[in-house]
Amino acid sequence: MPQELIAARRICKAFGGVQALQNVSVTLHRGEVRCLVGENGSGKSTLIKILAGADRPDAGAIVVGGQSFPYLEPIAAIRAGIQVIYQDFSLFPNLTVAENLALNTELERGSVVVNWRRIRRTAMEAIEKLGCPIDLGKEVGELSVAERQLVAISRALLHNARLIIMDEPTAALTHKEVDTLFRIIADLKGKGVSILFVSHKLREVLEVSDAITVLRNGQKVAEGQVSEFRPSDLVCRMTGRRLSPRSPSAADRVGASAVRVTGLCRKGAFEDVNFAVGAGEIVGITGLLGSGRTELALALFGLAPADAGQIRIHGQATRIRSVPDAIRAGIAYVPEDRLAEGVFAEQSIEKNVAVSSIGTLANRVGWIRFAPLRALVGRWMESLRIQATSARTPVGHLSGGNQQKVVLGRWLATRAKVLILNSPTIGVDIGAKADVHEKIRDLAGQGMAVILISDDLPELVEVCQRVLIMHRGRIVKELPAARCGEEALAAELDALP
Repeated sequence: MPQELIAARRICKAFGGVQALQNVSVTLHRGEVRCLVGENGSGKSTLIKILAGADRPDAGAIVVGGQSFPYLEPIAAIRAGIQVIYQDFSLFPNLTVAENLALNTELERGSVVVNWRRIRRTAMEAIEKLGCPIDLGKEVGELSVAERQLVAISRALLHNARLIIMDEPTAALTHKEVDTLFRIIADLKGKGVSILFVSHKLREVLEVSDAITVLRNGQKVAEGQVSEFRPSDLVCRMTGRRLSPRSPSAADRVGASAVRVTGLCRKGAFEDVNFAVGAGEIVGITGLLGSGRTELALALFGLAPADAGQIRIHGQATRIRSVPDAIRAGIAYVPEDRLAEGVFAEQSIEKNVAVSSIGTLANRVGWIRFAPLRALVGRWMESLRIQATSARTPVGHLSGGNQQKVVLGRWLATRAKVLILNSPTIGVDIGAKADVHEKIRDLAGQGMAVILISDDLPELVEVCQRVLIMHRGRIVKELPAARCGEEALAAELDALP
């Protein structure tokens, strides 16, 4: 009989009249990997915060070591061996990787003198557990999303945790990094550590978990061993609807070249990059951490311009030295980190969608014409199925999927000809992900050229017609997505030196 480690019993929690959790019970056993799944707004984050002591339930109890508590204080949760890796990483951007990793240990020591050798040794121990090289002297604010995620995971592994809660830990990780994480999880499980794994990626859920708990609208709607769930049934339980996978857009729909890149270079980032995307075509770009794919996207959008090479938009040579240059050329970019780079969280949906089209919404004297503005925003809210009480709702109050749709709507409102999407479904629930994929296909069907940068291999295979693999700043392989499949694509990435 598995030994019970921690249990939530009939937990209820409401925020301002909205019932976030209703009589939810979950039990975690020693050495168990349990996946918690559900769409954004299902109650997953609330349950995590209650287990970590960050929120108090309105009713119910937390049972630790056989002892029942109405709630846990944060320090009590830590003493019980509960460690949480949140989606926002909870890192200090102005401190180095080593300082972030060693901070808690140094605070526990109560030292008044900084021992830099000990800090580096502690940080090295953490990074070596993941097996991913990261510059310990680099400030966290300078790291990519994937690197920051690795630092957060490394920090959690430093402590003798009995339960590690991982909230979307693979959202920004590459295929190889996910494999590394899963090996670490298997090792921790073997040592008796429990894992509560939260993910929207069903392939990962079915691969890594022993058991699954499904939440929907604040209630537990299904629970059982992983062998009891099929992917289609799991999707239906999570969303309340059946979502069918779609094939990539047909190749005969591709028109003339919409964007052609020749000999593009940026020192230290990428070199001699050559590819073309036709009107109506969806081309994926993937690769290992540091491959240069994000830097390529930034160059195409004028955020970090190329040093050499040529970009042609619909056959016309185009000089892109800034974001306004890219917008004038008909290029739109949806960034990897939507919270830091994509949205103005405190501003309304209306302002976020309209900001890139402000020139077309002003009259001759520069005053904004509100009727066209509201019509524009309303059209994209309806088209993208953005769920909100009104267009004046602050974007920071929306789910991750709806935030991503707002970013997408902003750039589609500019009537772009080329759309670059960098990891567009990171942290997005399965229903919103299906909506984003459907919109991408619709846009391609209307003649837009789409460049989709992603580590999500099922996403690339399902949505794209071709996949380009980047490695060390170069495109080293091109594969037809429909024929290669996930396994072949994964094998190509695994074979990279």
